[in-house]
Amino acid sequence: MKIKEIIDALERFAPLPLQEDYDNAGLQIGLTEAEVSGALLCLDVNEQVIDEAVALGCNLVVSHHPLIFHRLRQITDADYVQRTVIKAIQNNVTIVSMHTNLDNAGGGVNFKIAEKMGLQDVGFLTPRIVDGVECGSGVIGTLPEPIAADDLIVMLKRVFDVECVMCNQLLRRPIQRVGLCGGAGSFLLEDAVAAGADAFVTGEMHYHEYFGHEQQVQIAVIGHFQSEQFTNEIFKSIIEETCGNAVTCYLTKTNTNPIIYL
Repeated sequence: MKIKEIIDALERFAPLPLQEDYDNAGLQIGLTEAEVSGALLCLDVNEQVIDEAVALGCNLVVSHHPLIFHRLRQITDADYVQRTVIKAIQNNVTIVSMHTNLDNAGGGVNFKIAEKMGLQDVGFLTPRIVDGVECGSGVIGTLPEPIAADDLIVMLKRVFDVECVMCNQLLRRPIQRVGLCGGAGSFLLEDAVAAGADAFVTGEMHYHEYFGHEQQVQIAVIGHFQSEQFTNEIFKSIIEETCGNAVTCYLTKTNTNPIIYL
């Protein structure tokens, strides 16, 4: 099985035209004609992830966040991105990233979050069509039964293994309809309100965005890394469905979350 066949399968699931204009999804580094020796699946790529791939005998790393996001004017040891590029090339490791195209794809990142929360009747929060493909930002769905706001927070802490959830004032009515967006999804808060969501779950929000929604919608912010941590499960299912047992997949054990809670 060649690396390019894996990339083709990933891009069939989440076509590159679905990515946002600012993004840099797709092939980052490496040669695609090489035979796959194993695939390491992760959220972020850094030097430790490349070391882990090499130790496992993997010549392919599939990440959610692109390693090369901003323009590189040089390749030196000045920062972790440049050092990771060098290490990947030195070890013949190919890196491919599925970022906002996977966020916007049916069955993608936000659908995985909804699945983990047990939401039903899940659909795009802001649907659109790109090149004939239905896609969209965020999703909205319903919990099987209405729950209290504090029970929603307890559930989020348990499912996403978070130390804390940043919230606005706890809602004093039952919550059943939930909008969500993994990562930095605060731009969809008003869309969630307009869609009748009782709660909106995301990974990041700015301070002033919490104001003005008291008793209108329950805001629950669980952390960027935490919200997207199950993305590698999507990669695994795509690769295994395409390749069967021909490619060994590993979920990274390297914790790349740069934020700690003390």
